Amino acid sequence: MSQLEHEALKHIIFISIPEDWNHQVEGFTIDPRRLLPVETPPGSEDWSVQDLSWESIISAMLKILAYDPDHDDAGYYRDFILAIKPDLPDELGETGVLKARNHDFAIAEEIFRALCGLQPEQPTPRMNLALVCEQRAQAFDNVEKADLKQEYLEEAYRHYHLLFSMDEVPVAAHLNAGFFFAKQHAFDQALHHLNTYVSEGTDEQLIDKAARLVQNIETQNLQDTRFKEAYDFISMGQEDRGIEAIKAFLEQNPAVWNAWFLLGWGLRRQQSYPEAALAFEKAIELNNEQPDSFNELAICCMELERFADARNALEKALQLDPQNTKIISNLGILSLKQENRDEACGFFRTVLDYDPEDPLAWQYLKQLGCSE
Repeated sequence: MSQLEHEALKHIIFISIPEDWNHQVEGFTIDPRRLLPVETPPGSEDWSVQDLSWESIISAMLKILAYDPDHDDAGYYRDFILAIKPDLPDELGETGVLKARNHDFAIAEEIFRALCGLQPEQPTPRMNLALVCEQRAQAFDNVEKADLKQEYLEEAYRHYHLLFSMDEVPVAAHLNAGFFFAKQHAFDQALHHLNTYVSEGTDEQLIDKAARLVQNIETQNLQDTRFKEAYDFISMGQEDRGIEAIKAFLEQNPAVWNAWFLLGWGLRRQQSYPEAALAFEKAIELNNEQPDSFNELAICCMELERFADARNALEKALQLDPQNTKIISNLGILSLKQENRDEACGFFRTVLDYDPEDPLAWQYLKQLGCSE
C-alpha cells in the first residue's frame, strides 16, 4: 500500500455483524459473512458502536473504492452503496465539479477517485479525475513544487490511458487530452486526439480551437524529435543537452515562438538571465498572446533588477490571464523587491481569493506580517 493510500485509509476500521443477522436495506441483503468498514472521526481514541451510522459505513466504502479499488469486497461495496443511495453518483459528480471550480482540488480528486471506484465502467469520472490531476500539477507548478507537479502529471497520463482503454469515451475527452498532451509537448498524441475531436465534436467554437492548434503544430514542425528531446532534457534538469537540441531545431525553424520560449526556459534555469530574457523577448515578438512568455520574461527582469520592465511584462501577462495565481504572486514578489510591503500584501491576499490553500501566498503573508 502506498503512503497516499495508507494515509487515506488509516481512520477506517472493520466491524462484524452477527451471523444470524438477516437484514435488508432498500432491497439489498447485507451479508453477515463480510466485515463492514466504518470511517471513524480523526483524533477519536475510542469508537463506540453507538456511533455507527449508514453514513459512516458508506463513507468508508467510498474511501476504499477511491484508494483501494481492487479490494476483495469492492464489488460488494458498489452494490451496497448503489442500492442504498442510487442518486449518490450524480450528487458526488456535481459536488466534485463544484469543488474543482473553487480550486478545492484535494477534495475534488478524492470525490472523482471514489466515483471511478464506484462506477469503473463509466468514463466521465475518469475524465474528470484526469482534469483534476492536471489542475493539481499546475497548482504545484505555481508554487515551484517540481516533484509533486511531476507526480500529478504522471497521474493525469495514467488516467487518460485508462480512459481511452474504455469501449466508449465522450468526444470531449479527446479535446481535453489533446490540449494536455500538447502542453506536455507530446505532439503526436496531441494531434491524434485533436483530429478526433475536429472530426467528431459538435461545438463549433471548440472545433475551431482544436483545428487551429493542429495547424499550429503542423506548420511549426513541432513534431520534430529535437523539439520533444529539448523539452524532456530541460524538464529532467539536463539543461545543456536541452539547449543544444533546441538551438539545432531553431537553426531550421527560426520563426517558432515555442522554441524560443523553450530556449529561454532552459537558459533561465541555468540562471543565464540576460540570454534568457532575449529568448523570451523573441518568443513574444513572434506570439504576443502567451501569458507564460511575459511571466518568464518578468522573472528574468527581476533577477536583472529591471523592475520597470518586470512590472510591464507581468501586467501584460495578467491582462491575458487575469486569474493566474502564479502571475499575481510574482507581482507580489516584485512589490517586495521594490520594498512596497502594502502592495505586496495586497497581491498575496488576491492569490488567496482565487486559491485559499496557496502555500506560497500564506508563507509571504506570514513573513510580511500582513493582517489576514
